[in-house]
Amino acid sequence: MLEGWIQIALTLLIVVAIAPFLGRYMARVYLDQSTFLDPILNPIERVLYALVGVKAKENMTGWQYGRAILYSNVAMALLIFLIIMNQGWLPLNPTGINAPTWDTALHTTISFITNTNQQHYSGETYMSYGSQMWGLGYHMFTSAATGLAVGIAFIRGLTGRSLGNFYVDLIRSITRILLPICVVGGIALMAAGVPETLGGAVVFPTLENPNVSQAIARGPVAHYEIIKELGENGGGFFAINSAHPFENPNGFSNLIQIVAMLSIPTSLIYTYGLFANNTKQAWLVYGMVGVLYVIFIIVTAIGEYNGNPAVNALLGSQQPNLEGKEVRFGWAQSALFAVSTTGTMCGAVNSLHDSFMPNGGFITLSNMFLQIIWGGQGTGTAYLFAYLILAVFATGLMVGRTPEFLGRKIEKREVVLASFLLLLVHPIAIMIPAGITLAFPDQLAGISNPGFHGFAQVIYEYASATANNGSGFEGLGDSQPSPLAMSATDAKTTATALWWNLSTCFSLIAGRYIPILGLLFLADSMSRKQAVPYTTGTLRTDTGLFIGVTAGVILILGALTFFPVLALGPIGEAFFIAKGIG
Repeated sequence: MLEGWIQIALTLLIVVAIAPFLGRYMARVYLDQSTFLDPILNPIERVLYALVGVKAKENMTGWQYGRAILYSNVAMALLIFLIIMNQGWLPLNPTGINAPTWDTALHTTISFITNTNQQHYSGETYMSYGSQMWGLGYHMFTSAATGLAVGIAFIRGLTGRSLGNFYVDLIRSITRILLPICVVGGIALMAAGVPETLGGAVVFPTLENPNVSQAIARGPVAHYEIIKELGENGGGFFAINSAHPFENPNGFSNLIQIVAMLSIPTSLIYTYGLFANNTKQAWLVYGMVGVLYVIFIIVTAIGEYNGNPAVNALLGSQQPNLEGKEVRFGWAQSALFAVSTTGTMCGAVNSLHDSFMPNGGFITLSNMFLQIIWGGQGTGTAYLFAYLILAVFATGLMVGRTPEFLGRKIEKREVVLASFLLLLVHPIAIMIPAGITLAFPDQLAGISNPGFHGFAQVIYEYASATANNGSGFEGLGDSQPSPLAMSATDAKTTATALWWNLSTCFSLIAGRYIPILGLLFLADSMSRKQAVPYTTGTLRTDTGLFIGVTAGVILILGALTFFPVLALGPIGEAFFIAKGIG
C-alpha cells in the first residue's frame, strides 16, 4: 500500500515543479516576449502568417475571434471527414482497412475537431495509418491549440488586454508549445518501448497451437501518443488506449503520460498570475484546485485498494480491485490516471473505468461535471476563472459592495454569461439526450448492466462528450459495424449505434462551441472595462478567505447541480454493494 501512495506523491511533486517553468515560458510566448526558440521559429512563423494572410499585431473582438474558430473548425472537419471516408484507397493503409459507416465517420470527425476524441470504434481495425496520422493526429494538434488560444484570449480579456488574434495564437500554440514538447516526449516514449513504424501487422504462431497464427497490430504510435496526452486529446491508437502495451508499456511511459496530460493545464494557472501581475493569487487558485484534486485521488484510490467487499468475502481476505486493470500499473497508478484524465479532460485511460468501485465512478463523473480540476486545454482554465467571477459576485452581495475582479466591475452581463456557461449549457447538453436514451433503454441505450450502474453508463457517455473528455464507462452498444459486416448484424444493434453516434454529436458540439463563444464574449466584455483603483473597501481576491469562498461556490453551484444524477448512479451502487446486493 505504501509503495502505491509514494508513487502518487512523487508524480504530483514532478507536476508541481514543472508548473512555474512551463507557466513562465507560455506567458512569454503569448505576451510576445523573447524565447530561446525565436531564432528558429520566427522565420517559420512569418511564412505561415503570410500564407494565412494574417497580421501578427492585428487584434480581434470576441465575435471575430469566435468566428475565426468556427470557420477554421468547419474547414478542418470537412478535411478529416473526407480522409476517413476515403481511407480505403488512400496511402498508408498496409492492412487494407475500408471506410467505416458514415455515422461513425461523422461522430469521429466532430469528436476529434472538438478535442474530445470520444471513440465509437477500435483504432487498429477501423482506421488506417493515414487516417490516424493525417486526419486524427493533425487535429490533435489543431484542436488542442484552439483550446489553448481560447484560454489565453480569456486571460488577456480578464486582465484588461485585447483578446489578440486567433490565427496567431493557434500557430504559436503549435510551433512554440505543443510541437517542441511532443518531439522530446515522442523520443522518450520510443525509448520506453512505444513503437513508431509504418510497417503493417506482424503475424506470429500462437503458443497454444503453432499451426494457428495471430496478427499483432502496430503502427506509428509514439508521436501519436504524446500529443494524445499533452493536447488533452485522449483518443487511442488502439482500442484499449493507454492500457495497451504498445501505447503504454511500463511505469516510465505511464509517468510520461500522466505528467504530459497535467503539465499544460496546471501551468496555465501560473501563466495567468504573470498576466495579472499577481502570482500570489495564482498560487492560491492552484492550491485550491490542487487540494480538491488530491482529495479526489485519495477517495478513488481508497476504493480501489479496499476492493469489492463481495469478492473479498469469497476470498476470505482484503484484496485490491484489479478487475479491468493492468497489473503493471496496479490500483495506485490506475486511480491516479483515472482522476487525472477526467480532471484534465484528456480522456485517455490505462484501465477500464467501468470496472472501478463506486468511489471511482463518483469522482470521474464529478470531474466532468465540474470541468475545473484541472480543466481542459485552456478552456478549463477559463471555466475556473468564470467560477471566480461568480464567487466575486456572490461575495459582493453578502458584504453589500459592487463586485470587482482585477480592478474591473462585475456587472449583469458578466454574471449572466458566467451563469449561462457554468449552470445551464453543461446540464442541458448532458441531461436532454440522456433522458431520451433512458426513456427507451431497449431501443436506444444498449446498456450492458441494469440498475444504478447502467444509469451511470448512459450519463457518463454524455458527460464525457459534453465535457470534451472522451473517456467512457463503456458497456454500451455504441460501436457501429463496418459496411462489409452490416448484412450479418442485428438491426437493433445497428440502430443503437446510430443513435449513440448522432446523439453524442449534439453534446460534443454544444459542449465545445457554445462555451467557447460565451467565454470569448465574457473576456471581451471585461477587456473593455476601465480599471478602477483599489481602495480600503475593495474585495481582495488574492486571500485565503476568498479562495475558500470560491471553493464553496464551485461545490454548491457545480456539484449540487448534478447531485441527483450521482445519487441515482455511483452513490446508489455503493449502497447496493455495501448491503451485499451488487
